[in-house]
Amino acid sequence: MSLKSVICEPQGQHKATVIWLHGLGDSGDGFAPIVPQLEIPNDIGVKFIFPHAPTRAVTINNNMEMRAWYDIISLDLDKRADEPGVRESSSQVEEIIEQEMALGIDADKIVLAGFSQGGVIALHLAPRFKHKLAGVMALSTYMCAPQKFNDETIQKDLTVLMAHGSQDEVIPMFAGKQALDIMKSAGMDVTWHDYPMGHQVCGEEVMVIRNWLIEQLQ
Repeated sequence: MSLKSVICEPQGQHKATVIWLHGLGDSGDGFAPIVPQLEIPNDIGVKFIFPHAPTRAVTINNNMEMRAWYDIISLDLDKRADEPGVRESSSQVEEIIEQEMALGIDADKIVLAGFSQGGVIALHLAPRFKHKLAGVMALSTYMCAPQKFNDETIQKDLTVLMAHGSQDEVIPMFAGKQALDIMKSAGMDVTWHDYPMGHQVCGEEVMVIRNWLIEQLQ
């Protein structure tokens, strides 16, 4: 089943796409307001897609139904990501990438971005995708099944932007650093930024994201 999405069409000709995945309990509407803040030049022709995660029961939230890319059974970081759920959602997001490619957008003009749970999906899918994407943006997030990363990775020269809050109590910064170290060891071009904040995105970070997106997609 295809994921429904909030779509922000480019002002001019469609030349590139950013697929941006939200965090637990949010929706595609959550990050859509960031598009005008980014002020991406119209001539780059960027279409933004903000998919809605499927609704599912989340174990740690008393099995409450909410939008989630995967279940969370435990807060222990080595057990937090439900790997079958991560792989299922990755397959659904992969469909969106392939739909964009079918519209004539090359993989090297597609960025996969994600915050928190969405970042887990981005870091899982992009290295395993059959085509090299323009880049991956992983915000306040961590890696699912890090022990399988080297064996399953196809794209070992990906460009990755990571950002994290040093005061993040939801996903401690060391979890993001672990993902950073694993990807750097694999030879990926990973840029890291951290900010004195919690589990959120700050204004300074938005400007870094803007500049990085322009660099990857122009």
